[in-house]
Parts: sequence; structure tokens; C-alpha cells
Amino acid sequence: METSAAWKSMFEGWPDAIERKGMVVTAFGEAIPFQAFMISGGLLLLERDKPDQFGTRKVILSYDQICAVRLPTPMELARFQVMGFQAPI
Repeated sequence: METSAAWKSMFEGWPDAIERKGMVVTAFGEAIPFQAFMISGGLLLLERDKPDQFGTRKVILSYDQICAVRLPTPMELARFQVMGFQAPI
């Protein structure tokens, strides 16, 4: 699976048990904090809780521009199994 398809699959299948809050790091090197998101085809809509320096609260990003997702909520790794993660064999 290519990287953009993997990110799309992860956001489309985001479980209710994991808070929809975190930070997306883009290929541009920008870190975008989000408190909620929505999906549409090949695009991801992120909502910030505070505006950035330009006053924007919403960011629409293509999945191929995502390099990392950072999550602030402490939780056991086992809770991520619902997202398809597993321990190495």
C-alpha cells in the first residue's frame, strides 16, 4: 500500500475510542495541530482549536502531503490495534 493510501485508510477508519486530536506534520515541514477532522476522497479537512498566524482555523490537505501524525493523549499501544497496528513478529 502506498503511503497516501495508508494515511487515507487510517483517517477513514479512525475509531471512536481514540480521540480525534493531534498534529499532522506535512511534507512542507509544517506542523498542523487539529482538534477534529473530516474526510473527502483524497483530501483531509483539519480543524484547529486556535487560528494560526494568518487567522485560519481550517486546513485542507491531500494525503500525499502527510509525513507524520502526532498524538498527545497518553494511552497503551494495544489500543491502536483497532487501527491495524500490531506488535512485530
